Amino acid sequence: MTNNLCPFEAKVWVDDQLLAVSRAALQIERPDGGAMLCFPAADLRGQPADPALLLTAAPAGYVAFDHTHSRVRVRLVDDLGLSDATERDRTLKRFPVWGDASDLLAMLDVRAADSGSYVSVTRGNNQRGVVEASQMLAQAIVAAGRHAPGRRAVHASMIFMRAASVTEPLRFQLKELSGGKSFSSLAVNVLQGEKLCASGTLLLDVKAADVMRHAASAPEVPGPYESTPYDMSVTGRDLRFVDNAYTGDPDAPVGPPHLDAWIRFRKLTDDPYLNAALLVQFTGHASIAASMRPHAGIGQSQAHRTLSTAINAIYVSLHAEVRADEWMLYRHLSTFAGDGMTHSECRVHDQRGGLLASFCVDAMVRRMAQDRPVNDRTSL
Repeated sequence: MTNNLCPFEAKVWVDDQLLAVSRAALQIERPDGGAMLCFPAADLRGQPADPALLLTAAPAGYVAFDHTHSRVRVRLVDDLGLSDATERDRTLKRFPVWGDASDLLAMLDVRAADSGSYVSVTRGNNQRGVVEASQMLAQAIVAAGRHAPGRRAVHASMIFMRAASVTEPLRFQLKELSGGKSFSSLAVNVLQGEKLCASGTLLLDVKAADVMRHAASAPEVPGPYESTPYDMSVTGRDLRFVDNAYTGDPDAPVGPPHLDAWIRFRKLTDDPYLNAALLVQFTGHASIAASMRPHAGIGQSQAHRTLSTAINAIYVSLHAEVRADEWMLYRHLSTFAGDGMTHSECRVHDQRGGLLASFCVDAMVRRMAQDRPVNDRTSL
């Protein structure tokens, strides 16, 4: 077992009673792959009436609660490491988390291998066990930036043919199609072993002076602090949905076919390709949910259970420098759903209303055959 001091303030509730708050909780990774959060006994504010809610494996001087029990809530207080954080900056993340934003960044930061090839590191504790489509596109942008340093990515598109496992590294094989004074164009194949999982193209340029300028305006929506925090199990990332509209419940009230999300990260890097990759990594997360929103009896929780859903293609145009540690507003607008397919036309704005990126997503939503295995999915 490995023991580490939890870097976040931790809290635990049993039913609605807050039983412990600690800045010195011990996180233990067990040999079976499970995790346990142990609170110093001195930080307890009470004891659960049911001893069965406690784990007996906690070290001396510590108490651990069974976070898998329906009556127990173990949460980490995430303030993005802001020195001036106020209560509105703090969100709760359910323990155990998938990981931290720094883990996400390490996964996006592909490493050079042989000529024209880049490889990813793995992080295999995603419940569904497959790599997100938008993650592969984000990694391709980083690979392209490493291949053509000094040029900015202005367009990236990718089609996704086969599922890739989170337990094995991906290889991004680049082929330069052109390399002029102003533009570089690249083809990219994403392979796992010998299996082709995705293929796309990227366009990079040398920034030029304006001849003219205009941009679409940001939608008029409540700001990040008027929106509802949503836990996708990543510390160091603050994600909030406008009007609490993101829900997997098929019985949720219907609404218009769009979802608005605010996102920002802890300051992680000044690398422009990694900042762009963090923006792109979220492009595949909410467009299918936006397409379901107008339809009663259809919800994201049915995905991979009774509905087969997947991203088929993403097309991204990057319009401005990205600072992922500043609030970004994603407008996911589904313009079509039918014939087992959905199409979304989406934009990303900064908090001042500036247009950072535009993207389109083509996806499938189809009835699942009865003999298909039930599987769960967690988006990152």
